[in-house]
Amino acid sequence: MSDTSAPSRGIDRVASELAACLPALHRTLDRRVASTYAHPKPPEGRLLLLKFVAQQEGVTVREAAEALLMKPNNVSALVSQLTEAGDLERRRDSADKRVAHLYLTATSRTRLAEVRDLETAYLAEALQALTDGELDALGSALGALTSLTRHLRTAAH
Repeated sequence: MSDTSAPSRGIDRVASELAACLPALHRTLDRRVASTYAHPKPPEGRLLLLKFVAQQEGVTVREAAEALLMKPNNVSALVSQLTEAGDLERRRDSADKRVAHLYLTATSRTRLAEVRDLETAYLAEALQALTDGELDALGSALGALTSLTRHLRTAAH
């Protein structure tokens, strides 16, 4: 009997558990933050775009769409909504007036920082309940999760 099925079953188990665990972790954290955050939570797509612009100030709509694996027209619609709401600024490119670069407003930057602080606090609180072994395992897994994300992103393009 071949030994190749054992690693495959292990991969399938890990894949299945990650597929179940990661969205649940995200939803749970999201709900905790939403329950204590002082402002209305933007819809997921808007929040995703705001977080990306915070990391890549000056990004274009096309660049944001590619990075977020979204259609440019959908990102453009989100940009319009966020601009109207005062959360995002479009600044024309000096060389090509058809291109706009995206920047957070001061209010948006402050609110995103508040959300990050809440997320960090809730995660830190939950991490304190783990054993040293569990904390070590999570710390070791961070690099692997980052690599896994990179592989999935590459395959999605």
